[in-house]
Amino acid sequence: MPYVNIKITREGATAEQKRRLIEGATRLLVEVLGKNPATTVVVIDEVDTDNWGIDGIPVTERRRSEKQQPN
Repeated sequence: MPYVNIKITREGATAEQKRRLIEGATRLLVEVLGKNPATTVVVIDEVDTDNWGIDGIPVTERRRSEKQQPN
């Protein structure tokens, strides 16, 4: 029974987008590994940007500084 855990930042992914992620991950396991979709579990965890860091900086802070930089 494959278990896939997708972690994304909580920034407004719609129910439709999440459905497509679940469908796509399941299809990938079927196509690549021949897994049974009826026993494939996909979980999406949405993480607040305050709790997600890149290069030592919380995503909330990174997004704020990106918006302040001129194009």
